[in-house]
Amino acid sequence: MKLFKPIYEKALVWAGHRLAERYLAAVSFVEAFILPTMPEIMLAPMTLAQPRKWARYATISLAFSTLGSIIGYAMGHYGYQLARPLLDDLGWLPSIDAYIAELRGLGMWEVFWLLVGGGFLPIPMKFIAWASGVVGVPLPAFLAAMVIGRGKRVYLLCGLIRLGGERAEKALHTWIEWIGWAVIALIVLAVLYFKFLH
Repeated sequence: MKLFKPIYEKALVWAGHRLAERYLAAVSFVEAFILPTMPEIMLAPMTLAQPRKWARYATISLAFSTLGSIIGYAMGHYGYQLARPLLDDLGWLPSIDAYIAELRGLGMWEVFWLLVGGGFLPIPMKFIAWASGVVGVPLPAFLAAMVIGRGKRVYLLCGLIRLGGERAEKALHTWIEWIGWAVIALIVLAVLYFKFLH
């Protein structure tokens, strides 16, 4: 079943549209709290089409991802409070609360660097935002980590496309399905690890 390649090909169409920057802003914003795909699928073709605007595109994506992550943070915080009775009925609440308490016991700088690393990895931003809201990471530390972590990612991608040109975009187009499913597999493995092995 192909999921990511059709989304990527639709994004290629959007990337050539006269309102491409607005689409990029919207995708970056919504991806940060709910959309199942990453804004990189638009960043790559847009940068290839207009290489001189690579920094502008990366900045638009970063700014709107950061704004969207605030909604994701709130969803994690309030959603967890609403889900607590269900988690308690399932018997999961004590272990989840223990893990959250462990994370809350970390120092602010430890949490900051953990989030910076997470923002750079191919983990959907929504999961980091939700988790930060659940744990109650201080908002200034959360936003700073998102800007640095996601910023490194989008500027690096746009810079590589700018330097690598069409060959870099073709590689992304060829492997996007594998990359997308690999990310989902990593998320499932992480959930299984924390549920059964940690």
